[in-house]
Amino acid sequence: MKLSLAIVALALAVPTVSYAQDSIAVASTDEYPNTFSSGSANISPFTQKSKRFNDWAISAGVGVPLVQSADLTSIKNGNGKNLFGYSAYVSIDKAITHAFGINLQYDRGETRQGWFNTKDAAPADLSQVGARTQYDAISLLGDINFSNLLRRVDNKSTYRWALHGYGGIGTIAYRAYQKDANGQRLMTEIKPFKLGSFFGQAGAGLKFKVNRRIDLETRLMYVFTGDDEFDGGGAQYSAINQREEQVSDNFFNATLGVSLKLGKHESHLMWHDPLQEIYYKLDVLANKNQDIEVCKKGDADNDGVCDDWDRQLDTPAGARVDGAGVALDTDLDGVIDLYDKCVTVPGPVENQGCPLTPTEPTGPVKETVSNMEGIEFDLNSDRILPSNTPILNNAVNYINSSNGTYTVIGATDTRASDEYNQKLSERRANSVKNYLIKNGVDASKLNAVGRGEKDLKYPECDPATKCPEWKNRANRRVYFEAK
Repeated sequence: MKLSLAIVALALAVPTVSYAQDSIAVASTDEYPNTFSSGSANISPFTQKSKRFNDWAISAGVGVPLVQSADLTSIKNGNGKNLFGYSAYVSIDKAITHAFGINLQYDRGETRQGWFNTKDAAPADLSQVGARTQYDAISLLGDINFSNLLRRVDNKSTYRWALHGYGGIGTIAYRAYQKDANGQRLMTEIKPFKLGSFFGQAGAGLKFKVNRRIDLETRLMYVFTGDDEFDGGGAQYSAINQREEQVSDNFFNATLGVSLKLGKHESHLMWHDPLQEIYYKLDVLANKNQDIEVCKKGDADNDGVCDDWDRQLDTPAGARVDGAGVALDTDLDGVIDLYDKCVTVPGPVENQGCPLTPTEPTGPVKETVSNMEGIEFDLNSDRILPSNTPILNNAVNYINSSNGTYTVIGATDTRASDEYNQKLSERRANSVKNYLIKNGVDASKLNAVGRGEKDLKYPECDPATKCPEWKNRANRRVYFEAK
């Protein structure tokens, strides 16, 4: 029975230990996508070598089991003397995270209960009974590192103590012997992996980190057998087994052990504190002077906008610019504000951005067109913008001072369909015409016409060409022609 459990434990442990070292025996290629990537060439394949921490360990220890409640001597009752047994364990430990792990553990031991040690001679009094129980167990335990889970960051002390909690289930096999003046006899035998052989255990342990390889630990575990015959009292309704009312013979097991941490890294995952690492990195960054270099390519025109994103690298000295480094032209007349004598009123370049003196129009007069250009609209809109008011007021004065008649021409950019743009241009022309009439222009002097996208200020902006927004905006306009 003992040999069979030992063989099972060894069979489970050997393949685990063989991968416990930080081996690189993981199949991988340098081609993407592969098993370890999502297809991005920026993702490196994961291997054991890429791990930052050790996460395997082997633990072993010895201890003293003491039955808590039984029909013979136990902590709970006084039917004799409290006799201490012995125990030993070995386990393979795997850390899943810094606060949780799984242990595969093999226990072997002997509990002693009754009036005397069964290895000694029995007294003549038949009422004085001694018993011992030899057991072997395999269990799977969850390991919670409460120190990593709950501890507060302390930058002043060395992190060398850790409180662990354990809990799990397994299968137990045992032989319970009873001895009195008539001799020693086997009372109960339980085989492993049977229905009645399952048990649970839970407890706590305190670990001390000796160095990067060795940990010492003391544990106190409570083993729940669920069996009323574990103490050697015999069958359920025997005389001895009816001395106490409890139906389960459970025991405590106090142990002292050592853990050997496996792997090539400096630190084990169970001793890693993410919060401590974050505080350390913050301290390093706080003490590091990092010079930030801006404008790597410089600012050639000294307009305050780096050449990396400057759209106009030869801005004249003293000119105001927008966020893209382009010189401002408030009235959009083609003369930048630096050289424009009439910043808010459009005018030709030859007159330094100011309107020309009105003259009597005869036929298509270019000066008239130039004087009253710049009435632009938002995309998909015929609403007159506040910035157009000075231009239109100037047009009111000009038209009222002349004897000619004028055509108000609306235009659009090349986005949307021809039919839609034609109607939109007519609305824009009528919107300007109505504004002029409302502000004192004789209606008989005005005629509104829409030309859609057939009259572009920048003809290169055809539907197949993606033009910059400032050119599209210039195409969305209203201007005048003298008849």
